[in-house]
Amino acid sequence: MMDAEIIVVPDQEALAHEAARRFTSLVREAVDSRGRASVVLSGGSTPRRLFALLAAEPYCNQIPWEQVHLFWADERCVPPEDDGSNYRMAQEILISQVPIPPDQVHRILGELAPEVAARAYERDLQDFFCGPRPRFDLVLLGLGEDGHTASLFPDSPLLAERERLVAPATASYQGRPAGRITLTLPAINTARQVLFLVAGSAKAGIVESVLRGPGGPFPAQGIRLTAGRLSWLLDAAAAAQLQRQEHGDR
Repeated sequence: MMDAEIIVVPDQEALAHEAARRFTSLVREAVDSRGRASVVLSGGSTPRRLFALLAAEPYCNQIPWEQVHLFWADERCVPPEDDGSNYRMAQEILISQVPIPPDQVHRILGELAPEVAARAYERDLQDFFCGPRPRFDLVLLGLGEDGHTASLFPDSPLLAERERLVAPATASYQGRPAGRITLTLPAINTARQVLFLVAGSAKAGIVESVLRGPGGPFPAQGIRLTAGRLSWLLDAAAAAQLQRQEHGDR
């Protein structure tokens, strides 16, 4: 198995609560250690319940939002009010409900031309981290049924990127072709903590394939941290083939 912490919980509600506990703990630790916390959010359906929990008690009041900076793993090339915008989902469910200063919300400007938006976001990262490479405190990622994560898709030339932190991407996933802007592997792999959130039986096969180990064909296998902790938080349905394999090995 890939060198990672693997946590299995009963269902999607338990997954959201475990993610909220970890989010809260990691943010507080970062603020205590470095005076601020840099967190990368992801889109998709799985983090929606997490965002709702973070915006409510008891988690909301335990998080020092005034010291939190939010970033995104990827964004579609759409305006922020578009239904497909990852920013819009987080804004409606989480950001508008908590006391985070607006200038600490670092969205990807999906309404701009893709190259322009990518360069602007990369400059934002370099200015924030005062250097050529970011070191996020926490990166939340999801997993597609094809093994993609952020907007890093199978066979994308971006999987070989070693210099750029942010780049445009084009993908057709589940019948939804879209121009996108994504963090690259060099931007993600320097994080202190990466937490994958994966739920549902439709993901069980790809979870088992990805977690066989690094070096395979799936983009999620490219997440190999240089000096951080990689964790996978799975509900029982998503972990079903892992558990079946484990029992079969005994």
